[in-house]
Amino acid sequence: MSRQATSSRSLPRLCRAALAALAIGMLAACAGNSATLSEIRYDLGPQQESVPTSQSLPSLPPLKVLEVSAPPTLDHDGILYRLNGDLQRSGRYADSRWTMSPAHLLTQRLRTALASRATVLSGADAVPAPMLKVELTEFEQVFDTSTQSAGVLAARATLMRGGKVIAQRAFVARAPASTPDAAGGVAALRAASDDFTGQIGAWLSAQAFAGTP
Repeated sequence: MSRQATSSRSLPRLCRAALAALAIGMLAACAGNSATLSEIRYDLGPQQESVPTSQSLPSLPPLKVLEVSAPPTLDHDGILYRLNGDLQRSGRYADSRWTMSPAHLLTQRLRTALASRATVLSGADAVPAPMLKVELTEFEQVFDTSTQSAGVLAARATLMRGGKVIAQRAFVARAPASTPDAAGGVAALRAASDDFTGQIGAWLSAQAFAGTP
């Protein structure tokens, strides 16, 4: 009798232990999935070549392309979005991030694009050369409606030589997003970035120093 009673009492304990183990396993799986989602990271992808444009533009002299600067609101790896009409607030996607800050991504993009037409130098190179400074002011997915959005990039470029400003201009590039989510916003911002680098290249070609050694 005592053995049967002991066995009867042990069964509920075994059931409770099994249920606890199952619950822990489910929580671990959920945590694992959450961690996987939170680690989705994007960059701007391969550089898109605009062959007709690059062939039609003149070559440029050596050019110092400084690191793109950005305000604190853009100095992070968050992918930003802004809802229609909300001029005061922007949000960040919780499960998606850039591999680095937008300013660093755009620096790489710009230097790669200009390298096809000029010897691209950094600000630290001890070579006398015109200097290009870019200040990024907007880099986000802007929603016009709940399903329609676009990647918007805004920046100000300053061209300097010998410590003097040669030219300065504000740029805006906008590209539609195919889907109303982070992936769609990233693709749109990639297209906007390529548009921006093309605008910069055309603008530099129109300056007095273009085409001279």
